[in-house]
Amino acid sequence: MKDPYDVLGVPRGATQDEIKKAYRKLAKELHPDRHPDNPRLAERFKEVTGAYHVLGDEKLRQRFDRGEIDASGAERAPHYGPQHGPRGGRAQAGGFEGFRFDTEEPEDLFSDLFSAFRRGRGQVRARGGDVRYNLSVSFIDAARGTTKRLGLASGKTLDVKIPVGLSDGQQIRLKGQGEPGLNGGPAGDALIEVKVEPHPFFTRTGSDIHVELPVSLPEAVLGAKIEVPTLAGTVALTVPKGSNSGTTLRLKGKGIAGHAGLPAGDQYVKLKVVLPDAPDAELEQFARSWSKKHEYDPRGRLKIE
Repeated sequence: MKDPYDVLGVPRGATQDEIKKAYRKLAKELHPDRHPDNPRLAERFKEVTGAYHVLGDEKLRQRFDRGEIDASGAERAPHYGPQHGPRGGRAQAGGFEGFRFDTEEPEDLFSDLFSAFRRGRGQVRARGGDVRYNLSVSFIDAARGTTKRLGLASGKTLDVKIPVGLSDGQQIRLKGQGEPGLNGGPAGDALIEVKVEPHPFFTRTGSDIHVELPVSLPEAVLGAKIEVPTLAGTVALTVPKGSNSGTTLRLKGKGIAGHAGLPAGDQYVKLKVVLPDAPDAELEQFARSWSKKHEYDPRGRLKIE
């Protein structure tokens, strides 16, 4: 696992403000809403989020710097090594907090260790394990944001906040809701991977919403004002005269609401001219009569020179 300092691109002596600033810059650049079809950047976004989980919390950062936890925040095995020069040492990882030895003789070392155990100071504290869950949410709930109830392995239920604009496959971390710690150690986290269900007619690209809108022949030829569904309800849209199938109109700010430092997205409405389901003799006669006087080649642009 990569060193969180390297992931965030900050030196070990960086201040908490510098770490936060580096995280926000990277999170904004790598956010899945900006790169919806780039799994490599999505993985990098997860790395940056995980690194900030460790370094953004001052206490966790101190424990990482002391070697008590690894880059994921998981407890390391107890380690004993020199800390105060060639003849001094201190137990790491919280296993023998406060215990110090100043000898290189193994007999004296183990004697002191057992003595510490007898005094009740030798219990190893360890962080509990993380627990993973899967949660399905509707397209609309993921776009708007909502709260979903989740049953945990412990039997508890929690209300999980789904933030605005959550993308498929993103992970939510519930701190302290994993396995209990050992001998007073901190509990692990609950890691929730969210699956966003597809929508019958909306699709999404980053913060933008796309919809294909059927229009009648008269609406396309003559123009019209029609109702269009959006995430926030229906709005009126003007269809220009002479619109073709494929004409795309924009509803500014009607996509995903602004979130995580990103501006609100737009909604793009792609028109699709639809003829009546049943054959219409009058329409057929009009088409024959009209086409004799108004010949044109709709596929002219497809010719190869």
